[in-house]
Amino acid sequence: MGVIINTKRPRAAGVLDELRHLAEGYGFNLYAEDFAMAKILGAKHLPIKDFGKKVDMALALGGDGTVLYTARALHQFDLPIMGINLGSLGFLTSVGDSEMAEALGAIANKSYKISERDVATCRIFKKGSLLGEESALNDIVLGWGASSRIVTLKLSIDGEQIGTFMCDGMIVSTPTGSTGHSLSAGGPILHPGIGGFGINVICPHTLSSRPLVVPNSSLIEIEVVHAAKELILSIDGQDEYKMGQGDRVEIRRSTHPVKFLQLQGHSYFSVLAQKLHWRGSSL
Repeated sequence: MGVIINTKRPRAAGVLDELRHLAEGYGFNLYAEDFAMAKILGAKHLPIKDFGKKVDMALALGGDGTVLYTARALHQFDLPIMGINLGSLGFLTSVGDSEMAEALGAIANKSYKISERDVATCRIFKKGSLLGEESALNDIVLGWGASSRIVTLKLSIDGEQIGTFMCDGMIVSTPTGSTGHSLSAGGPILHPGIGGFGINVICPHTLSSRPLVVPNSSLIEIEVVHAAKELILSIDGQDEYKMGQGDRVEIRRSTHPVKFLQLQGHSYFSVLAQKLHWRGSSL
């Protein structure tokens, strides 16, 4: 079992102690990417890039950011991940730290359920040449930059031009990422079971622009038609690349989904209600 933990969380020290004792009781072999954490856990130190050779699942202890980091790092290894929250309940960290014993027991007894999530693959082209390729569990955002001046972006789906937008940027989100940046920009919530991508134009200079949902079999292309500034391409909240006029990105579904381990009683809609403060109407 591999362990990735955000040590900046206030509850991290106590959780590590509990994890060590539970793992010893169940006979789990632990591996940790952080050398100091490995020593505290009585685990073997193992760089995360080597998890695929030694571990059969991973625990991501922290917040949603820790889960995103873990998912991207282990994307090619097909290792299931259980996110354990060390703060308030997150969208991805379905288990709270108070449920640590229940979570480890479920793993030992194989009484968990698996939620499979689509991942997006993004190919970045600068001046016609492939610059890089990244995976995103949440979203890919093209925009912002060094000034507030608007840009012009061209959107194409499966080779067909959909439109050219004067705007601040564009968001392409997976169903998992639909409750993040896209939702804040007015996009729809996509259930993880939906095979699709959400596309949202950020602050378009037209009232006719609306969010779009396309099948996950689509090839999505965004080209920078005009920009008087350098744009930032952000992948899962990390600023990865700087983009300019004539540059473009291609986005499609990855052949490697991410698998999350969840307790049997976990409810996607219950998490939504808690995070979004849904209360319904009062009579």
